[in-house]
Amino acid sequence: MRHRQIEQNVPRRFTQRQAGQMADAQATDAELTFQKGDAIGFGDIGAAGLRLAHQFVGQRRQALGHIGDLAGNGGGLVVADVRVQRSDQHQRTSDQFGDAQIGPIYLGTAGTFSLLFGFLAFEIIGLNMWASVGWDPVEFIRQLPWLALEPPPPQYGLHLPPLQQGGWYLMAGFFLTVSILLWWLRVYRRATALNMGTHLPWAFASAIFLYSAFFFQPLLVGSWSEMVPFGIFPHLDWTSAFSIRYGNLYYNPFHALSIVFLYGSAVLFAMHGATILAVARLGGEREIEQITDRGTGAERSMLFWRWTMGFNATMEGIHRWAWWFAVLTPITGGIGILLTGTVVDNWFIWAQEHNFAPMYDGSYGYDSYGSYEAFIGKE
Repeated sequence: MRHRQIEQNVPRRFTQRQAGQMADAQATDAELTFQKGDAIGFGDIGAAGLRLAHQFVGQRRQALGHIGDLAGNGGGLVVADVRVQRSDQHQRTSDQFGDAQIGPIYLGTAGTFSLLFGFLAFEIIGLNMWASVGWDPVEFIRQLPWLALEPPPPQYGLHLPPLQQGGWYLMAGFFLTVSILLWWLRVYRRATALNMGTHLPWAFASAIFLYSAFFFQPLLVGSWSEMVPFGIFPHLDWTSAFSIRYGNLYYNPFHALSIVFLYGSAVLFAMHGATILAVARLGGEREIEQITDRGTGAERSMLFWRWTMGFNATMEGIHRWAWWFAVLTPITGGIGILLTGTVVDNWFIWAQEHNFAPMYDGSYGYDSYGSYEAFIGKE
């Protein structure tokens, strides 16, 4: 079946003189921007990058000049109709996933070194896992989810161990941490270069805080052996063992807060996404415009939540709610990790002492029922 063609007529009115002036102005602005480099952070692109920038400027000038030719014929005012044809299938795909743009990506010095250090960490971890199965590629693939690069054993404390006794682990952890910090620096510099707010890098920093808590907690208790192994299932096993060793992390109030903010983030994200999709037919997806000049989409979405929930966030406020909930998830989790083994040795006993968990004065389990049959309700 042939797809029905959708034509979107976009009239653009230019005189040849106006189009030429537009081309000159935009090209000049682009040249000044690339030369200064402070507006979009291209100040350190070097000679090769500057040549590409001038090439872009020339193409831009040529394209805008072509618009002037379309409007030309002696400089008279002529209408140039730009027709954009899309198939139904493309339109449906666009509506579902959005017209995303891929590239160009800017790495810069920080990004390049971040990838380099990350690659070194990945190689150290992978090669040690491969060596643990005798360099057998088949066994490496088969056992990969269970393979691990383990931290140093307890007898080394905070001393530097031999490479085969945790030295490779410390080296990989160092390279991985440097890679993450350099990537954060890249994100921060790109945000400031574009004159954006720094909400993204600081949200990223909250996740780095939780990551670093798993390194600082072993330093505080005095043993590298407390660190998390690199591996899929082994790090999950470590999570269970860590919780049991310190009396069940479920009784850690900061762990509980972290779960609250985690689930809250998911709920807020779903609520906000569903609301904007529901009022998209009314222009609600233009959120920036709706913040400064409320339209019927914004008003109806707010009215809906007042009707159903009793209050509503604003078009701007919902993003602040979601940002704080997401950021507080790793922050509270990291605080809970840092307190474990340093301030509190057993969270279950701590919870009993603070009336957070019930006191078990008598026997419990099978003994309190007299027999296993009574315990399972068959006596």
